[in-house]
Amino acid sequence: MTISRVEHDSLGPVGVAGDKLRGAQTQRSLEHFGIGDDLIPREMISAYAIVKKAAALVNHNAGRLGDVQKDLIVRVCDEILAGRHLDQFPLRVWMTGSGTQFDMNVNEVIANRSSQIAGEPLGSKKPVHPGGHVNMSQSSNDSFPTAMNVGAALGVKLRLLPAVKALRDALDARAAAWADIVKIGRMHLRDATPLMLVTALSPMIGYDKASATAHCAIDNDLSLRAAALKLGYVTGPEFDRVVDPKRMVMPYVATAR
Repeated sequence: MTISRVEHDSLGPVGVAGDKLRGAQTQRSLEHFGIGDDLIPREMISAYAIVKKAAALVNHNAGRLGDVQKDLIVRVCDEILAGRHLDQFPLRVWMTGSGTQFDMNVNEVIANRSSQIAGEPLGSKKPVHPGGHVNMSQSSNDSFPTAMNVGAALGVKLRLLPAVKALRDALDARAAAWADIVKIGRMHLRDATPLMLVTALSPMIGYDKASATAHCAIDNDLSLRAAALKLGYVTGPEFDRVVDPKRMVMPYVATAR
């Protein structure tokens, strides 16, 4: 891979091939979960385009997504549904169980293609942000199974179930590898907490500032609240109102007030 641009995600910078629409999260998955040759079923690409298009229309109707962002997301989803950009989805089936990385792959392709159409550089996240706009009001815990159900008419479930059995058999044959997984999991568990809670701040301060807040907390061994106050993105009362675990377990989108 010829690296000719650097993209950023919640984990920091990562090199990406300059001519690709995919971004940082997709690149990380290729590097860390390049297991086997089984790609995500192609039916899932079309299914996800339907889900992302529907989400853009709903968010626009609710007044949360601007006209420009909605039009670009819908246009790119229609391009994908027409069979374009399929080579930009290179992830393997054997990734994280929730499908988060494939979800982000779709978000990045839609955002970067939107940048192309708008005459902005790839990776600029302008005028469409992969997390803040394409993924607005969504979680892969919901969107991935929704896409699976959308794609079931195309036979995706029939192809996935044998693949899951093959993965189980492969893992049984490599049980010793779990020791490394547990070790890595313990190393990163502490860092995961700020990244999970900070999503509540995204609608209020934006995706990139929310990511910066989580990094500040991790890098400086601070609570998420202390990091947000240190960076000046919110006041103490604003943070306490928005990052409310009782509200976060229910359907909830923070507002500026």
